[in-house]
Amino acid sequence: MKILVLNCGSSSIKYQLYDLPSEEAIIKGIVEKIGMKGSFLKQERIDGDKVRLDGEVLDHQQGIEYVLGTITSKKHGSITNLDEIKAVGHRVVNGGEKFQTSVLITPEVIEKVEECSIIAPLHNPPNLKGIYAINSLLPGVPQCAIFDTAFHQTMPDYAYMYAIPYSLYKKYSIRKYGYHGTSHMYVSKKACEILKKDFNSLKIITCHLGNGASITAIKNGKSIDTSMGFTPVEGLIMGTRSGDLDLGILTYIMQKEEIGVNAANTLINKHSGMLGVTGVSSDMREILAAKNEGNERANIALNMYAYRVKKYIGSYTAAMGGVDLIVFTGGIGENDDYTRQETCKGLEYLGVDFDFDLNKGKRGTGVLTKSNSKVTVMVVETNEELVIARDTYEIVSKLN
Repeated sequence: MKILVLNCGSSSIKYQLYDLPSEEAIIKGIVEKIGMKGSFLKQERIDGDKVRLDGEVLDHQQGIEYVLGTITSKKHGSITNLDEIKAVGHRVVNGGEKFQTSVLITPEVIEKVEECSIIAPLHNPPNLKGIYAINSLLPGVPQCAIFDTAFHQTMPDYAYMYAIPYSLYKKYSIRKYGYHGTSHMYVSKKACEILKKDFNSLKIITCHLGNGASITAIKNGKSIDTSMGFTPVEGLIMGTRSGDLDLGILTYIMQKEEIGVNAANTLINKHSGMLGVTGVSSDMREILAAKNEGNERANIALNMYAYRVKKYIGSYTAAMGGVDLIVFTGGIGENDDYTRQETCKGLEYLGVDFDFDLNKGKRGTGVLTKSNSKVTVMVVETNEELVIARDTYEIVSKLN
């Protein structure tokens, strides 16, 4: 069964075409700069064929039209006609308290996802644009929604509640939702599969470190806490997001700088984090290069970043009563040996015997601790698209 996986951002569409149940990704691609100058589509086929197509892409529907045209083209495609696509799986960032699992998309589901857009205004609307486009371009093809928040719906109330008037929680559904759920679920299960351990009996901490970053505590197969909250701003220091912040600081800045809510929101989402501290970049590679050239602000920012990750590892170990496995994933987690090294320094008290030599230059999946380490530290390459394809296949297979 050919399944198209779509991850629609505000100005981009990431896509993969899978063949299930073999789980083979036969095409991977992205459309970037939608609605801007310099729009393009870039695609790679499983046999190595690569193409970049430059041209104006005004909106998501037009972008998906280009995707469908490219994957069916004689020169660069892998299917001969669109009838071969039997289902489409969509990443949907926030499902609120309404969705605890992946679901078949119906008009009722779309309505509920639209209601959640107020919680994730930067993410749910473009996710919905992808759904609307497929409704128009591939009418009758089943679509499924796979939610970033679903995996975290197992958190206990004392972990997801905030200490605000309870009436505001009930009125506006203000609570911790958590994000990157598909990634945290995938890498934790994959790590257990590699180690031949029982996923449902371990205490696992997964560190998804990228431009957006979050950490999750997984006990006996269930998410019991995660660092991102009501929005993706809470938790770790990120590329341009502040992470945990004294709320008094925000109101103080708003007063002193005489800025409103929209400007304050932009400040903590777009101009803070590693970019805000360093003044150099939000890219860890560029920040590390600046540190090596003697940039003190870059050095401080890197220390802040690793310290925040380490604090969350410690707090989640306490919350679970121990830890068996720590997993790094995401663009930084999978490729940045310096961040992993600085994070794992000083974790010997937990039973981590980190192999600093093995870690150096390590890219991709593998164990980073010595054979006698009580706690295993690993890198696992994430694959959120595969999770979306799997869930879509499982849902659609039951329709027949």
